[in-house]
Amino acid sequence: MDETLAFWALGGAAFAATLPRLIRRLELSRAKHPSLTGHSRMAKRVASWLPGYAYGEERFFNSDGAPAEVAEQRRHALKQLGETLVGRCPRTLALTASAREGLPDLQFTGAYRVPFQYSPLLRQHVQVGAFMEASEGVTLTDLDGNTYYDLTGSYGVNVFGVDVYRQCIAEGSARAQALGPVLGSLHPVVASNVARLQRLSGLEQVSFHMSGTEAVMQAVRLARYHTGRRHLVRFCGAYHGWWEDVQPGPGNPLPPRETYTLRDLHENSLQVLRKRRDIACVLVNPLQALHPNKAAPGDSSLVDSSRNAGYDRAAYTEWLKQLREVCTERGIVLIFDEVFLGFRLAPGGAQEYFGVKADMVTYGKTLGGGLPVGVVCGKRELMKRYREDRPADLCFARGTFNSHPYVMGAMEAFLDYLETPEAQLMYVELDATQNRRAAQLNQRLQAIGAPVQVANMSSVWT
Repeated sequence: MDETLAFWALGGAAFAATLPRLIRRLELSRAKHPSLTGHSRMAKRVASWLPGYAYGEERFFNSDGAPAEVAEQRRHALKQLGETLVGRCPRTLALTASAREGLPDLQFTGAYRVPFQYSPLLRQHVQVGAFMEASEGVTLTDLDGNTYYDLTGSYGVNVFGVDVYRQCIAEGSARAQALGPVLGSLHPVVASNVARLQRLSGLEQVSFHMSGTEAVMQAVRLARYHTGRRHLVRFCGAYHGWWEDVQPGPGNPLPPRETYTLRDLHENSLQVLRKRRDIACVLVNPLQALHPNKAAPGDSSLVDSSRNAGYDRAAYTEWLKQLREVCTERGIVLIFDEVFLGFRLAPGGAQEYFGVKADMVTYGKTLGGGLPVGVVCGKRELMKRYREDRPADLCFARGTFNSHPYVMGAMEAFLDYLETPEAQLMYVELDATQNRRAAQLNQRLQAIGAPVQVANMSSVWT
């Protein structure tokens, strides 16, 4: 009897000891989005199980159950498109095919331009060129003299149009010419850029890096260094670069280790932030306001009729305010990742636009004036990389080309342009202007019976 009681007492004590951990684990699970995008480990497992297969012609054109006449129209249109491209772009296509053999980037983007089931047949029938030789305004010209509209703006770099950045590069090169590509010593424009970024971000210190991904890496590293905690929080579907901790699902050979992927705009996520003690920082990409808990759209969205998006500024503003409150309460570093969105919504970025202050902000893309760059702006106490009382305890971050004179010159030229009346005028009634244009386009699409609509977040359209 005594042994039985002792056994049950021991079991009860063990259960009581593990119960808080089980509760925290349950709370974490409830804060995840129910899709595979919200469950990184499961998504990686499913991706590893999925066998490769491809649709033949019959299945390719009616995979959505389209009537025979519609499938035939699609077959004819695809054939016509392929023949048109071959006829118009022989030089561009020939160079693309030649370069693809030694350029894995082209191999990857070509294979995954659409979902993998469609890829082999599409590549067989439609060849797409990767080379351009000229640009002007909003157009690009390929090697055969064909002109195209530049819808992507170079992945978000050319916010103000390519001509502005061509001028920034020219002016920046002229400013840096006397010093040249000298590294280690700083060109005087660096001090000017720091002062202006302090004003724009409202934060006290600035560091320069070579890409947006590196800027995010440094911000997270500093947050971990100063909080003494290991985990970061990202929200379902958000993109923060391609390094391991912020891309924990398929595409990353390592399993998620110190990353929590939580549900955007959800109370359960706030509860996790309130209760856990291991969270160093929360990463927010404000672009997610346009498509919460979903990845940014890609080419494959064109063949996915389930795609939808919508933007509620008031709801997302309230969400950011709640995050700010919880992060302040729990000593968690709130990081706005504005590598893509920076300077699109307002000169002061998402902080100004939504009226919510971050502890750190990362920039990239457009801020380089057309050249590669990454920037971290942060509070003084978070940007320090050493401890005076522990001189061997460092937070190291350097790069050979950080603060490169030509990049810094182009950045100063961009910041000059940002202060011009021409640039400032673009921000006046920006939301109203873009909303009106989106509504007009949707009316036209509806009028011609096109089965697609656009959604926008200010000047960002999808």
